[in-house]
Amino acid sequence: MNIQGKGTQQNTYDAIVIGSGISGGWAAKELSEKGLKTLVLERGRDVKHGEYPTAHTEPWEFAGRSKSKQQDLTRQQKQNRTGYTTHPASAHWFVDDVDNPYSEDQPFDWMRGYHVGGRSLLWGRQSYRLGDLDFTANAKDGMSIDWPIRYKDLSPWYDYVEQYAGISGSRDGLSQLPDGKFLPPMDMTCVEEQVRDRIKSSFNNRSMIIGRVANLTVPHKGRGNCQYRNRCIRGCPYGGYFSSNASTLPAAYASGNLTLRPFSIVNHLIYDNQKGKAIGVRIIDAETNEVIEYYAKVIFCCASAIASTSILLNSKSDRFPNGFGNESGELGHNLMDHHFKVGASARFDDFDDQYYKGRRPNGIYIPRFRNLDKASTQKDYVRGFGYQGRASRDNWSRGIAELARFGPSLKADLIEPGPWRFGIGSWGECLPYHENRMYLNEDVRDKWGQPTVTFDAGWKENEYAMRKDMKQSAVDMIEAAGGKDVTPFDTPEKSNPGNCIHEMGTARMGRDPKTSILNKWNQVHAAPNVFVTDGACMTSAACQNPSLTYMALTARAADHAVSELKKGNLS
Repeated sequence: MNIQGKGTQQNTYDAIVIGSGISGGWAAKELSEKGLKTLVLERGRDVKHGEYPTAHTEPWEFAGRSKSKQQDLTRQQKQNRTGYTTHPASAHWFVDDVDNPYSEDQPFDWMRGYHVGGRSLLWGRQSYRLGDLDFTANAKDGMSIDWPIRYKDLSPWYDYVEQYAGISGSRDGLSQLPDGKFLPPMDMTCVEEQVRDRIKSSFNNRSMIIGRVANLTVPHKGRGNCQYRNRCIRGCPYGGYFSSNASTLPAAYASGNLTLRPFSIVNHLIYDNQKGKAIGVRIIDAETNEVIEYYAKVIFCCASAIASTSILLNSKSDRFPNGFGNESGELGHNLMDHHFKVGASARFDDFDDQYYKGRRPNGIYIPRFRNLDKASTQKDYVRGFGYQGRASRDNWSRGIAELARFGPSLKADLIEPGPWRFGIGSWGECLPYHENRMYLNEDVRDKWGQPTVTFDAGWKENEYAMRKDMKQSAVDMIEAAGGKDVTPFDTPEKSNPGNCIHEMGTARMGRDPKTSILNKWNQVHAAPNVFVTDGACMTSAACQNPSLTYMALTARAADHAVSELKKGNLS
């Protein structure tokens, strides 16, 4: 059931989950289905599956079309850096910078949505496994501490979450990008197929595959297949892509063990010195400002990397004067994101007599091909990058420059599809630098009087050296594929940390409590009944989209938590 306002008189549960996004939804499902009475605390409003206000709105039906009201933009100046966060089709999902401010020592784009489902309603849905190349990277190049797990530890959990969430894709046999349990793949366009074949014939170690995406190509687990509308950011009433709202939360409700409380801002974990563990959380009701405490045997922090770490930093006590579990001093440090907005595009003159059907909400993917082995080792940087992109035909907007024309001839020209274009943009790995961090700002408070976040993080020499290769390699592949008028691009000023929305680190996993916050099961070293399974736990970033890894880590941690509870180790 849902609770509004003050909550229940009985405030004790078996488990508390903070956040209802991708990680929180999985924690809710797994814990409740395993028999735990589970309370999910969401700081924003409730959103039921299907209650997506712009899901069926046509572009011409928005007031001002794609323009936001000026009074709204004045309250979302940082959110407006990306454009889509203030577009009328999706602006209702994103926060108000006035009520929810943050500060920057260096530029950081923190895009947030406070509502049930969180960014599981907003994500790009690209779903790739990390492999041993990624889990051993820190140990091999000595750039940071070693992951406490390897691919074999997470592989069965990748299987588990893929088969439930529904990931469409192809099995490609690539060592750097492990195959998964996939639904049938989406089709490439004719130009993409040509580019794929020419890249394969021109380069020994490069492959182009269809994106592995959490959009259903067939009905799955009671959800309808993707309708190829490409309106995913609005919320999908068909359940055509994976979200907490359409998938994990309904499953948790069906168990009979889930209670969800919206408008619940968690600001503190309650630590019991005598018991040597956390016993609950303190919240602020976002509507009434009432302070309420809830209690549980196990707590899952799944509020997103920055939010979870903010809660831990704010949870100071005699035992943890520098933040909950922060004996290593690493809490808030090692902040990562992917750097992107670099690549190339070109015109393709073949296939003018061919088109495609629908608006495929997915593109192609070129997996990492650098620093895989001795032959691909680069002298200027470590780690690597992958590409996402697509081919399509130019639409009617190409005629905007010709508006001096009018009449039947202009209309006839614009009805005809324009030339084919193919473009790719790269996603590069950022190293886990200790000095890249976020910290609490006691001087700047939010609407509810809570300390806010300040970011101090930026790209460094390794990322900038990698970007040169990211751009040149894009040009090389498109030229080899037959592209005309190849146009490279690199806009680092539009690729601030945070802009890729893959915030990671800040409460990393590790083997040694002296250098990490969490152990191999995502438990806080100093308080093992507290788990952190969102992006905060990541020890390195890899170059793949990370959400699938959060799902697998969460399901694995929840299974461990229930096992430990049954053994009496967390009581």
